[in-house]
Amino acid sequence: MALSMQFSAEDEAFREEVRDFLDAHLTPALKAAAARQTTVFPDRDVALQWQAILQAAKGWAAPAWPKDFGGPGFSANQRYIFNQECARAGAPGLIPLGLRMLAPVLFRYGTPEQQAHYLPKILSGEHYWCQGYSEPGSGSDLSSLRTTATRDGDVYRVNGTKLWTTHGHFADHIFCLVRTDSSGAPQRGISFLLIPMATPGISVKPVITLAGDHEVNQVFFDDVVVPVANRVGPENEGWTVAKYLLEFERGGGGAAPGLREALDHTRALASLTREDGTSVLEQPEIAARLAALAVRLDAFELSELRTLAGLAEGGSPGPESSLAKNLSVRLEQDINTLALEVSAYYGLPQQPRGLAVNEEPLGPEAGVAVTGRYLNSRAASIFGGSEEVQKNIIAKAVLGL
Repeated sequence: MALSMQFSAEDEAFREEVRDFLDAHLTPALKAAAARQTTVFPDRDVALQWQAILQAAKGWAAPAWPKDFGGPGFSANQRYIFNQECARAGAPGLIPLGLRMLAPVLFRYGTPEQQAHYLPKILSGEHYWCQGYSEPGSGSDLSSLRTTATRDGDVYRVNGTKLWTTHGHFADHIFCLVRTDSSGAPQRGISFLLIPMATPGISVKPVITLAGDHEVNQVFFDDVVVPVANRVGPENEGWTVAKYLLEFERGGGGAAPGLREALDHTRALASLTREDGTSVLEQPEIAARLAALAVRLDAFELSELRTLAGLAEGGSPGPESSLAKNLSVRLEQDINTLALEVSAYYGLPQQPRGLAVNEEPLGPEAGVAVTGRYLNSRAASIFGGSEEVQKNIIAKAVLGL
């Protein structure tokens, strides 16, 4: 059950506006696509279709953006309400790489020319971004990255490779960390570049995940020419820019509504009646685990609301985003684990690829995506910075140890 929050009459009027909008514009096809989503990001075409609807009808494609940069300028309460109602209605998510990760970096570190060029195209969906951070051997230890950018007059020549690049096979642009100086401390020689994926010398190789999804890729750079004007922030100070971006990737607020819907979905699945007239929810262990997850989710939601309030006042998520990342990942994984266990009481959770003999799932429609979500969420302990790295950040920057 959701927390009991106190909202003003104006906030409640906004909630009704959001509900009316969703009733009018969220189609059954979009809801069905969202219900079958198993990966971190929604299907590209579905996400872009929903983004276009949000922006054209209301200017709501980027609820976290301030008005000065083309956003709606929502208050913290409005952002919470918007996320909550979209999750309740079963709306598809949007691709966060440009809207929620790169955009705040451009707000803070981008030049006026970069802001004017990139932000409108992110908002419209014309630019589809991916992230070039991790490399083979340089994931959690990101400062050890080896992709180089050598200055040659007004351009850089980039050579190296990036790994686990989500939606790199769809993206037309990549924001990328590169090494521009190797003479000092590893963190001091990194720069942040914006690179069109159509630039000669870039190639993309698929990486198929445990769940059988083509979601991530390896991207190769072979003497790729990038204008110096595409650098965000000063040369060799990209580590500062990168850390700021990761605050929004790890804990920019807004995960709780989606987690609550996932938990409600698991509870509904457990409540289904079996052939013997009973439901899994009648098992004390299942009921107790659902209750424990609900308590943890309430606590996490309060923490997120505090973060959203700070963002509304012009702040950033800060190092506490590492704590939010770890808490939300554990919750997501535990919810997905319970959903998988529950669904097995009703049918085959998801037919293995290549072994399916029926077009319809063996079991309730509500359980069709649980296996894919369970498998995909295993990676969440690592991407965006591993759980162990987040604990180190919490110890140093939050607890002062």
